[in-house]
Amino acid sequence: MEFDPNQKFCQSCAMPMSDSDYGTEKDESLSSEYCMYCYQNGAFVDESITMAEMSEFCAQQMAEMDIVPYEEGKEMMDQMLPHLKRWKAD
Repeated sequence: MEFDPNQKFCQSCAMPMSDSDYGTEKDESLSSEYCMYCYQNGAFVDESITMAEMSEFCAQQMAEMDIVPYEEGKEMMDQMLPHLKRWKAD
């Protein structure tokens, strides 16, 4: 698999995004940073989720979809999430 430097990723869950994956702002325009699973109508779907919980959730989803085994997905998420806009320390 080749890395595409132009690939956009959700800045909350790190999901690679195509045109149909973007969440929405309050004015119904597409979010430029977040996917539809994380962000709808200008707000996060789950405001209270922690970075650790997001890592667990995403790793489980990747395992269920046979993308990578859970342990590999968890390691990937633990490395990626701290660098995303939603989780970066201010």
